[in-house]
Amino acid sequence: MLHRHLNHQRYTLAAIDDVISRGRWQDWSELRAAAIQDRALLEHVRRVCRPYLADPHAQRYHFWMHYADAHQATS
Repeated sequence: MLHRHLNHQRYTLAAIDDVISRGRWQDWSELRAAAIQDRALLEHVRRVCRPYLADPHAQRYHFWMHYADAHQATS
């Protein structure tokens, strides 16, 4: 996924936020694969999602927070 305002394709906090908020299935699949390869990304996902948890309509962020929590515990 080409990220807005970013001139790289690394999974920085801004890139993760962009994938979660604007990404499609393929983008999410790539983020998941990257998190499987590098479990440290799960903490970055949690950092990105945490501010959105008070908003019940931010379902993408809730999904990814649950994913990161569930898989952080298994690593």
